[in-house]
Amino acid sequence: VQLQASGGGLVQTGGSLRLSCAASGRTFSTYAKAWFRQAPGKEREFVAAISGNDMIRYADSVKGRFTISRDNAKNTVYLQMNSLKPEDTAVYLCAVRRGVALADAREYGYWGQGTQVTVSS
Repeated sequence: VQLQASGGGLVQTGGSLRLSCAASGRTFSTYAKAWFRQAPGKEREFVAAISGNDMIRYADSVKGRFTISRDNAKNTVYLQMNSLKPEDTAVYLCAVRRGVALADAREYGYWGQGTQVTVSS
């Protein structure tokens, strides 16, 4: 099983990026998929998650700016990030778990390698 995250980059404050995480090796249509992020020297932080039944949850810090979605036919989850701020700078990682969407990284058994997002001020 592999999760391949992509779409990161350098963007100015107020800009947008769309991250993708493609899964291979098995089908995760009924699994919960999530995005976390980790900045240097900080703990891994929950960003957003979507369950197999499309229940969605967001961290308060990204509500109204980020949107998580998925395409089961492509076995891919997306994170549309708008109105980016310098504090959004981090490595963004995708994760998958069996069951509902949770905000605790310890509940996720499958992880991608991460993609760097840098927001300049």
